[in-house]
Amino acid sequence: MKRILIAIFFLCLAVVLVWLFRGPRVSLIAGQGSSVALPASGTDPSVLGSPTDTPANSQITAGGLPPVPTFLLSTSSAPRQVIADTAVYDAKMLALANLPPRTIKFKVSSTVATSGFVMETRTVSGTSPYWPPRPPIYPLQGALLPDYRIVAYYGNFYSKQMGVLGEYPPDQVLAMLASTTAAWAAADPSTQVIPAIQYIAVTAQGSAGPDGLYRLRMPDSQIEKAINMAAQVNGVVFLDVQVGKSTVEKEIPLLQKYLELPQVSLALDPEFDMDASGRPPGTVIGTMDAADINWAVQYLTNLVTANNLPPKVLIIHRFTEDMVTNYKQIKPSEQVQIVMDMDGFGFPAKKINTYQQVIVPEPVEFTGFKLFFKNDAKGPLGHLMAPAEVLKLSPRPSYIQYQ
Repeated sequence: MKRILIAIFFLCLAVVLVWLFRGPRVSLIAGQGSSVALPASGTDPSVLGSPTDTPANSQITAGGLPPVPTFLLSTSSAPRQVIADTAVYDAKMLALANLPPRTIKFKVSSTVATSGFVMETRTVSGTSPYWPPRPPIYPLQGALLPDYRIVAYYGNFYSKQMGVLGEYPPDQVLAMLASTTAAWAAADPSTQVIPAIQYIAVTAQGSAGPDGLYRLRMPDSQIEKAINMAAQVNGVVFLDVQVGKSTVEKEIPLLQKYLELPQVSLALDPEFDMDASGRPPGTVIGTMDAADINWAVQYLTNLVTANNLPPKVLIIHRFTEDMVTNYKQIKPSEQVQIVMDMDGFGFPAKKINTYQQVIVPEPVEFTGFKLFFKNDAKGPLGHLMAPAEVLKLSPRPSYIQYQ
């Protein structure tokens, strides 16, 4: 009997050891926008954490990348100019504002047979102190917004908890994305829909790591996997950055070889910017100042100008007022279009309230709205909002993200 118990003990110990050292390993941080993943077995985190791991001038690996979507290509080698038809742009921005009509009363002259005035009621276009943002920043030729609506699937291939990209095989993800974009095109036939893959290229971490910066950079092979997936649906790519205790100035340049591609843009997640608080990610909600966002805008502006690229889109996630400070100082450019994305989960009324209280009264340029397949559906009041529900918002979001 004693021998049997000893054998069972060592068998259980072996099972525990196998479980502890399996791969991939995932470290999770509870947050509104995303969780945090570690790389798969065989990837050395100390290498990924090194500032020299992916230098800005390194070559793209994995046998090259797919062709650029045709809608991003220029028919001329001449430098891109600001769009010529600004009146059409203004009209599209006004339509995107989706302002509810208002009723006014005014005096009109009475008939000749009577004297004095009568009151008439008339319905006119609505107005808003916020939307469209003023003055408008007219983009260079080839800009995606406001002509298109971007519908993105989000996540990290190492984690099933971080979003749809890691939860299903690539073929299934792309089939789901095609169905979702078709639903959006049907709900708003006036706006073309572009599919997107939004990959978390730098993930915040619950542990400090070898350099003490609480973030982990994903290997090139995973970033290029995202780019190749997007190409299969003629889509674009967003590289999402959670800086932890690092900075945008340190992390963004390491992605330069990808950001120089016409189809690749950038997203920043202030929830995991811990520089101001000094706390580890996940213990408090982080914050990002306009100065850091403007640094990213200028960096992308320089890339667009140097490489004659179509304008980039910069996504800023947000679900509290304090996540972004000094919003009035954020400066879009002709080369970079900025989307402030409502990043909170919950039942529809809660999400709409966050959008109205956090995003709407602090206009920058465009808006986004994030939908959670699972978290939004929890509780008796929860369900995944349909495109028709989201399109009732004022302003209508130009960017839709699914996690």
